[in-house]
Amino acid sequence: MTDDDGARERHLHELASKLFFHLEKQGSRYALSRDADVSAPVRHDNLSIEEAESILNTWKLRGLHGG
Repeated sequence: MTDDDGARERHLHELASKLFFHLEKQGSRYALSRDADVSAPVRHDNLSIEEAESILNTWKLRGLHGG
């Protein structure tokens, strides 16, 4: 992992935390889960870092409730 990769992953963890997501690293892939302030738990598995960033950025743009 390069310094850039490490910084990108740290930023991903920070953003996930701010949006009440739990980020789990599974090898080179990621899982996102959230059960706070949603009617049903949200979970995304087997994500690349780009996919995880995209999901979190979408939630960020929609507000804390994702909608």
